Order: sequence, then structure tokens, then C-alpha cells
Amino acid sequence: MTKVSIYDPFADVFPTLFRSLLAEGGEPQQRSGAQVGNTQAVPMRVDVSEADGAYTVRADLPGVPKEAIHVDIDGNRVTIRAEVKRETEQKDGERVLRSERYYGAFARSFALTDEIDDDRAAAKFENGVLELTLPKKAVAGAKRLSIQ
Repeated sequence: MTKVSIYDPFADVFPTLFRSLLAEGGEPQQRSGAQVGNTQAVPMRVDVSEADGAYTVRADLPGVPKEAIHVDIDGNRVTIRAEVKRETEQKDGERVLRSERYYGAFARSFALTDEIDDDRAAAKFENGVLELTLPKKAVAGAKRLSIQ
């Protein structure tokens, strides 16, 4: 059986740089959380549902304080931004054996089909889950002009 291998001219020079930037098929990868090394520190998984003239968005933001979350609405585009700061330190008496610090900011932006009525939009954050209620703007009906 013949073994087929693909030649990658950048493999020796840039072993992981280009592979991490592009997924299979040459499309940019979607990252839903901040990266620390090869592990994802804070994933942001988002569920969007539509019912009764409003969208409901649920975003998982574990370990993120409420004060560090920002939601922007611009027409039909929704952006969720968050910042995370984590510090850990292991001590043995007065000697520090290990100290780790992490700071990361990440965002998720998406467009919905209809424009959002930002005056009636609501957000709540409980147990690491951000829930947005985004009512649709009332669509103005067609208006017929009379010709004089």
C-alpha cells in the first residue's frame, strides 16, 4: 500500500504558527474564548433562539464577573465582550513555589435577521450564564401615497 504525505514548506520554519491560524480548508478558525498555550481558558458558547417577536441569547461565561461583561447592540448586530483576570500562587511557608497570572479579553459578535429594539432589550447574569432578551423592532407597514 502506498503512503501519501503532504509537503508543507513552512513546517520546519513555522511549525505551529500557520496551522493555528488556519483550519482545514484554509478558512480562519472561530475561537470562542481566550487562548493560553494550547488550552482554551474561557470558552464562550452561545445559543440563539427566536420566538414571539424576540431573540433569546444564552452565553456561557464561567468564571467571569458580571462587571467585566459588556453587551453592545447596533441595529441587528450583537457583540458580547468580556475580560478575565486570574492569579494563582502556591506558597510553602514564606517561599513562593509557583505563581501564575492570566489576563485575557475576548468577544463574540453576530448578526441577527431582524433589527433589535435596544430600548426594550434586557440582560441578566446568573451562575455563569448571560441571558439576553432582544425584542425585534416593529416593522413599519407599507404606506401608500396618494397622488394629487
